[in-house]
Amino acid sequence: VTVSYFEWVQNLTREEWTEETVNVKLKDKMLRAWADVLAAQERHGGSMREAAFILAVNRLAEAMKARSLF
Repeated sequence: VTVSYFEWVQNLTREEWTEETVNVKLKDKMLRAWADVLAAQERHGGSMREAAFILAVNRLAEAMKARSLF
């Protein structure tokens, strides 16, 4: 899914990334996601799955607030 997003970005910006560039960007994004979930798990306890869910709900709420949706 993430690489599909990268393809979409490339199409929008009319860029072509090498496989190496895509792999570097993918590794960076996955490591940051893992670190965010780990931090949420340390903050709230529970499993990594529960921490990922908490993180997702919090991000969704922040986006909705930013768009004045509630």
